[in-house]
Amino acid sequence: MSKKNRLDKKQPKQPKVRDVFVARPFEGLAAETEYVALRELVPAATAPLKLSPEYAEKYGDRTVTLATILPMAWPALTKPDGRVLLGLQRHERSGDVNRDLAVALLAALEGEPGAPVDVPPLPGEGPRLGDILVDAPLEVTVHDGFDFWLDADQERDAEVTASLEAANASVYPTVRMTSADSAYWCRVPEKSHVRWVLPDGEDVALNALSRLSAAGELKLTDETKFAGMFRAHGLLVPVWDLPSAPEAGAWEESLAAVAARYAAAKAVTEPLTPEQRRARQGLLGRQLTLR
Repeated sequence: MSKKNRLDKKQPKQPKVRDVFVARPFEGLAAETEYVALRELVPAATAPLKLSPEYAEKYGDRTVTLATILPMAWPALTKPDGRVLLGLQRHERSGDVNRDLAVALLAALEGEPGAPVDVPPLPGEGPRLGDILVDAPLEVTVHDGFDFWLDADQERDAEVTASLEAANASVYPTVRMTSADSAYWCRVPEKSHVRWVLPDGEDVALNALSRLSAAGELKLTDETKFAGMFRAHGLLVPVWDLPSAPEAGAWEESLAAVAARYAAAKAVTEPLTPEQRRARQGLLGRQLTLR
């Protein structure tokens, strides 16, 4: 066959894989704010997941656990008995975090128990977490370290022990607050913070915070400072600086009061006043880059 004929011969089309960015990947899920909090705020935590009836029928009664992070930021791992751990915080991901997690979970369910879980760099189209899992709030357990990576009867040689100790040393004290959903207290050197993942779209949340700021009602107490806010997966996360000494429980009542004021401000439908618009611009100028 001549070169011309080879070139003239119709070639099969190669499928294109596109990395589509999804600004709010967990939108619509009952646990949207908790997924965001566990990805962005919490060092070590787990939550049980339940397969939807369709996928439970296909893969059986598998135990699936969501984890903030796994060893070496693996996307998922399977235990020899078939249990699956799904990692939220990982190095490689596409522009659609929801699909990344769904693909990693399916790869773990379809792989051999105890074997490494390989995932593609771009997941392409397919089922999402809302298809694979029962859509329900997460029952989060915050851990002091990453001992949950290993089973109680699992052997720990010197290398594994040293690696686990190094990982545990990086964990700062973190407590899940009870007075507001997806709010976490943490203590870092010299100060503490409360960070709260707001459940509303950015405009709604920002307007409500602007009303509180203009009214001088954005602080938790006079001892605290509203540090600013950052964006995380399409949601706003306000941050308060606190004194280091009091534990998380000391701030529950004041956070509950702010949450109540936020709910009332969110319900207001009138346009922002000039003072509130100035407060809004001030909040936009105090956006943080911390995670």
